[in-house]
Amino acid sequence: MSNRFTQAFTALPEHIDELGHVNNAVWVNWIQELATAHWMAVAAPEHQAAYVWVVTRHEIDYRGNIGLGESVMAETFIPHGPSGARFDRSAEFRTVSPDGAAGKLIVAAKTTWAIIDRATGRILRVPVDVTIPFRPFAAEVSGNG
Repeated sequence: MSNRFTQAFTALPEHIDELGHVNNAVWVNWIQELATAHWMAVAAPEHQAAYVWVVTRHEIDYRGNIGLGESVMAETFIPHGPSGARFDRSAEFRTVSPDGAAGKLIVAAKTTWAIIDRATGRILRVPVDVTIPFRPFAAEVSGNG
């Protein structure tokens, strides 16, 4: 099973700053939208109902940008198993060539997310069964869940 998830984003007028390209705050928003879409696409419905994720850290490298009407292909994945209540997630945004293929990497991010139990509002250790759809790091999970 692949733990990678992709989604396209297109720069709309409200995304553009005074320099004529996507504002850095929009990239942060897209990173969160991408991660949430991945969770909604693969997490079990009972996990979606029981848990919510919050960002505890963003680390972003901006290597390029796009302008109005241009698109990027975004890919997110979980590079390693959880550490207690936290999961690191990678996100990469690439330009899109005319034939639709992903091209040059322009934004790369590592974000750290913490899991919260909806019923109690408390942070908890990431349950092993929550990690299953996001693996290929199965060997790492056994001691962390």
